[in-house]
Amino acid sequence: MSYVSLFDPPEIRKKLLPFTFIRTIADIRIGILTIKEKWQHLLKPEKICFFTDDYLQRIYESPTPNTVQLFINSSILPSEAFLKSIRQIKENEALLDDKDNILACNSTFENFKNKNFNKKHTFTEINQLINKWDIFLKNGEEISKDFELLTHNKKSGSLSPTNIIIGNQEDIFVEEGVQAEACIFNTTKGKIYLGKSVTVMEGSMIRGPFAACENVEIKMGAKIYGPTTLGPYCKAGGELNNVVMFGYSNKGHDGFIGNSVIAEWCNLGADTNCSNLKNTYDNVKVYSYTTSDFEDSGLQFCGLFMADHVKCSINSMFNTGTTVGICCNIFDAGFPPKYIPSFTWYGNGKSEIFKLNKLYESIQNTMARRNKELSQEMKEVIAYLYYSNQS
Repeated sequence: MSYVSLFDPPEIRKKLLPFTFIRTIADIRIGILTIKEKWQHLLKPEKICFFTDDYLQRIYESPTPNTVQLFINSSILPSEAFLKSIRQIKENEALLDDKDNILACNSTFENFKNKNFNKKHTFTEINQLINKWDIFLKNGEEISKDFELLTHNKKSGSLSPTNIIIGNQEDIFVEEGVQAEACIFNTTKGKIYLGKSVTVMEGSMIRGPFAACENVEIKMGAKIYGPTTLGPYCKAGGELNNVVMFGYSNKGHDGFIGNSVIAEWCNLGADTNCSNLKNTYDNVKVYSYTTSDFEDSGLQFCGLFMADHVKCSINSMFNTGTTVGICCNIFDAGFPPKYIPSFTWYGNGKSEIFKLNKLYESIQNTMARRNKELSQEMKEVIAYLYYSNQS
């Protein structure tokens, strides 16, 4: 598997909005790793490329033309059965589901695009992201799989004796540079992974399944229920329950977030809360970018879906199943709408459109705090979405 290309099925990519506005499906974090990182660990390709929407392709390397390579549907979460099947695909063969959707294909880019295959195989044992709530629903299983992948044949570091571990000691893995004192780690419901240079401050209580990626900082007295993932450089405090934070986002203060997904470069002000259960105990309806309407998620517990580069003020409150698009600023005293379009400046019950130059300045200021820069290519992606949003 020298060359691998991960491709985004358009209909699934749309279902996973707002998290796929500025990233491919493959860059979604679920478990400990992103989907791309899972495939990199498992297949160890010489080169990995991506095939996605035209406007987004500019920030990703395109598949190599005229070279036979393995194309994999980027919404699929790796499993042993699927790995076995794709390794058996011969040149110019494809693996399809029972609806003839391509799951994997071993061919040139041209043959892949034209669906020019000599032979087709059907595969039905698929573990796949279809809807945005699948990210938190499937997170526990993915933490367990990634834990095994990352810790195989490795020796865990040790925690200070000031900490209390409830459950099996072998179900907690400590990478280099972890600092944790006077905390409680409970592995009876799932494994706990502490990545490089993670800091867990005094009094924090964590129940697995849980993953803290590189340079995560958990504030004093945090209460975290699994399955929860904190991506690289996130800060977390208060109470979290079944939350996935992709990376570089902050929820550093008191307040409750549950059954939620928070993308990158978000900042949740002190005492930000979201509801994850309706007072009527009915199923939660969530905004669909496919139908431009609210749809029944089939879930009783469903919280907040917050896309990239969103900021909300202190004491912010979000209703069950709220969806916030990219690049929003929210500072309302009450509950904002359950759907907030991208580039919204929302306060005092009124919505305005974020000015693009002001938005770039805000993003650059945020990223500079982590020694990162907003690339010209990402500016172009944001500008495309910004002007598309106005039409």
